[in-house]
Amino acid sequence: MGSEITPGTSRSSPFIVEPTSNHTHSFILLHGLGSNGRKFGEELLETGVISGGKKLTEVFPGARFIFPTAKRRKSSMIRHAKLIQWFDIASLDDLFFKPHTQTRGLVESHGEITHLIKDECQKVSHQNVILGGLSHGCAMALFCLFTSWFPLGGFVGMSGWLPFQPDIDSLIGSEGDTFVFGNDAKSIDEDPFFLTEVYAQAEENPIAPVIEFYDDLLDSSGIPDINSRGTSLSTPVFLGHGAADEKIGLSNGEAAQRILKSVGFDVSWKVYQRQGHWYKIPDEIDDIVNFLQGKCGM
Repeated sequence: MGSEITPGTSRSSPFIVEPTSNHTHSFILLHGLGSNGRKFGEELLETGVISGGKKLTEVFPGARFIFPTAKRRKSSMIRHAKLIQWFDIASLDDLFFKPHTQTRGLVESHGEITHLIKDECQKVSHQNVILGGLSHGCAMALFCLFTSWFPLGGFVGMSGWLPFQPDIDSLIGSEGDTFVFGNDAKSIDEDPFFLTEVYAQAEENPIAPVIEFYDDLLDSSGIPDINSRGTSLSTPVFLGHGAADEKIGLSNGEAAQRILKSVGFDVSWKVYQRQGHWYKIPDEIDDIVNFLQGKCGM
């Protein structure tokens, strides 16, 4: 099944590679900025080989690989242009510049990816669904991971970052005593009772303030209380990043893995020396396969 235009829309259907044996697992993997599902999927499945030379489809014959394509959205970086992107980015030099431009795309793409996840959960257990992505796609997938109501089988992120990372750092108290909510900032002097409540909530359930922040972006009115709903916290996470990444600096990946660890995720973090903005072959593919087999039960 290839990437085709859905009638009546400008959106491509996902590029899908079906399993070669009994379907046991599903991968949903998101492409980077300006790419598409077919291009990313074909390259990953062709070049992403382990040390022994096997491709991912050979290592995991029971896996269904799904590569969706993002919508064309108006770009804040390139005037009067549209890019294939999960959400708008105002600057690659500062991934958190004008964060309000990102919200609409995050919300729309979240709905589409969540729909794909739910579809796959009709075919295999949610514990056998692997979510992930590369670069911009990794950032989008991390947003979906935090806002999932249930754990997935695993998460694989390469060369990415966490959307609204400075805000999240503030929420979990890792960067001083100022808490930032979008364009709103509160300090201890301004509202000590507010911060006392946030600190108490974060201490009892570290992931709760982060989920609530992202849920506010999604405008998820009427959702169950965070303590009574499920979360993705037991999802094992792999994050890899090139030390010489010239597009998404290593510090972005480091911040993402630090935050995930601090709220309770089990994170396998790997840095690849002399590697730029891509996955390292075969080292990173080896590490991903070992992670999936060791932590995800594949």
